[in-house]
Amino acid sequence: MEIRSFSPIEGGLRGVLALVIISLLIFSCKPEIHREYIMEPCPEDEEQSVAALKAQLTQDGYQIFDYVDPDSGDTVVMQQYYMAFLKAGPNRSQNKAQADSLQKLHLEHLGKMYAEGYADISGPFGDDGEIRGVTIYNVPTLKMADSLANSDPMVQAGRLVIEIHPWWAAKGFPLR
Repeated sequence: MEIRSFSPIEGGLRGVLALVIISLLIFSCKPEIHREYIMEPCPEDEEQSVAALKAQLTQDGYQIFDYVDPDSGDTVVMQQYYMAFLKAGPNRSQNKAQADSLQKLHLEHLGKMYAEGYADISGPFGDDGEIRGVTIYNVPTLKMADSLANSDPMVQAGRLVIEIHPWWAAKGFPLR
């Protein structure tokens, strides 16, 4: 067995390193510390943020429920969104220039819905079926989703019609 002695510099550095590690462990759950460096949320912060999220969504008129994920133990907040299916409408006889103009206005409308926070995702389907695309509206009521979807220039021109369904998804979960 080898016995090793440390120089005062090595001992001082180890002491400083130990102090830094202990400080991080003690203060890691304090909100004033830089939380972006901490991998795991503090349980009390998670509970507060879930409660705050639920309170805000409820105050804004959204339908929600929550459950505890059995694998992670995290509380998952489910929110009701509205999925609008954009279906081929009865008036598809526009010439190319008219159809191109409507398409430009349609894309501007969808971009505005996204920019203003009313729609979370939109896109066309890759086939030539009756359902041409989908938009998921992040609004509290069916009436609001219906109004926004029906203000689309393609819908107003009769090139598309809207079919809307309530749809539940976990709040804040990304697509993958």
